[in-house]
Amino acid sequence: MKKTSLVLALIFATVVVFAQNLPAAQARKTTTSATVAFDATTPKDNLPKAENKTVIGSIDFTTGDVAFEASVKNFNFTNPKMQEHFNGTNWMNSDQFPKFTYTGKIDNVKKIKIQKDGVYKAKVIGTMTIKGVSKPCEANGTITVAGGKISVVANLKIKLEDYGISGQQPIEAGKVAKEPMITVSAQF
Repeated sequence: MKKTSLVLALIFATVVVFAQNLPAAQARKTTTSATVAFDATTPKDNLPKAENKTVIGSIDFTTGDVAFEASVKNFNFTNPKMQEHFNGTNWMNSDQFPKFTYTGKIDNVKKIKIQKDGVYKAKVIGTMTIKGVSKPCEANGTITVAGGKISVVANLKIKLEDYGISGQQPIEAGKVAKEPMITVSAQF
């Protein structure tokens, strides 16, 4: 009788522990197909645009933790010469620095209800690391919950010079923006 009671108590305790952890596990979402768009167009040139559709990302809607990582060489430009320059030593130097990362926290995560359809504004305060240089970086975004699916879109700007990106000639000639717009979109 004591063994049966002990076994039942252990089973009950295990069920309670797993039941408590289940919502947290469901609150962490990951993807391997997020998209990062890079737009450095200027009035003189609208070609410096690229897109990377193989970005990995995660969001924890319990803690607010956000993380994205992208392979630099997976950015695709319509102009192959631009892609070559982008990966070169004066720009992203992708052979030495093959990825960039963004990590941060959603500052208003408690207001985002992933169990309820709706559109939620979010501000992420974090750190962008490009070419081995880490800088504080804020992003404003929208989180949309519809039918149990979560989509995220966030926009941020960076200063190329902050990350040692020195493609001087096109930047100084006004063909590439000094502060390109970066847009992250993901389905979770």
